[in-house]
Amino acid sequence: MEFDTGLLKYNDAGLIPAIAQDDTSGEVLMMAWMNAEAVAKTLQTRKVTYWSRSRQSFWIKGESSGHIQELVDFRYDCDQDCILVLVNQTGAACHTNRRTCFYTAVRDGETVELMKPMQG
Repeated sequence: MEFDTGLLKYNDAGLIPAIAQDDTSGEVLMMAWMNAEAVAKTLQTRKVTYWSRSRQSFWIKGESSGHIQELVDFRYDCDQDCILVLVNQTGAACHTNRRTCFYTAVRDGETVELMKPMQG
């Protein structure tokens, strides 16, 4: 049985935010956008597929970098307007070559970089 992507609520641009979380560690890795077709491709292939707003095209996470996201579980919130993808992450999730995109914190009014780019 195929999931009805129309059950989700997309914004005016036809997009829905998708948060990627590491299935093993629970670490929040990144946020990107999906449209209905990216949702369908992700569910069919188990390779997390996003919609690039700047390029106006699909991108499969890790297609060029090798830092792939293999889908473990696909969830959506109670309002059906946000997706959570639990993934097996290979390598860095962030385009800056960091494990997660959420590597900057504000502590006592100061910006703190929590991690350096991965080596190799």
